[in-house]
Amino acid sequence: MLMERCIETQKGLYLCFIDYSKAFDKVRHEELFHILNSLGIDGKDLRILKTLHWKQTATVRVGGEHNEETPIAREVRQGCILSPDLFNLYSEMILRELDNIQGIGLGGHNINNIRYGDDTVLIAQSEQSLIKMLDIVVKESEIKGLSLNIAKTESMAISKKPQAPSCKIRSNGTQVKQANQFKYLGYLLTSDGKCETEIRKRIITSKTTFKKLSPLMTNRNIHMYTKKKAF
Repeated sequence: MLMERCIETQKGLYLCFIDYSKAFDKVRHEELFHILNSLGIDGKDLRILKTLHWKQTATVRVGGEHNEETPIAREVRQGCILSPDLFNLYSEMILRELDNIQGIGLGGHNINNIRYGDDTVLIAQSEQSLIKMLDIVVKESEIKGLSLNIAKTESMAISKKPQAPSCKIRSNGTQVKQANQFKYLGYLLTSDGKCETEIRKRIITSKTTFKKLSPLMTNRNIHMYTKKKAF
């Protein structure tokens, strides 16, 4: 929707896909619970979360012997359904510093970032605004104990023009790669703002899946209830 709006109104759209280095592993427990408390998380829920994360220890076994227990003062659990939401709240304090920077107007709201867990996209109408956003995010992330993996962080300029505009942004002296396409949360974004590539990919995936299920669906010896369960 953002891409369509910008292309229709002939406005610039500049994106930066942020990659945090070991994001979930670097969440500080004490800082996390301070943030949750400041956001008004219910006391009972907060105690449950503390029970899951607070005062854990780990040991390493070498040659059949364990070393001394080491306290775990950071990380949210990998694979836990709560972890993406907890990281969202943790990074909320970082991205609030962008509130006064103009992103894309949509429905009366200023949209300058989209995120789920550690998958974060910065959104701007100009290259200069995107550079400013990235500088703020890098600085505030370091304060919270997080660091960006610049080698995997990519930028993109979206335009109807045959040649995409330049998007030369740097972080701590390192050039951020400009991409012509990027897969975000399973959706393929392209610098021309079109969705044909993604549609073709989904059609091919659907055909492949249906072909695999065809022997099951056409087998008369298998009950219809079982066939429905396959979906």
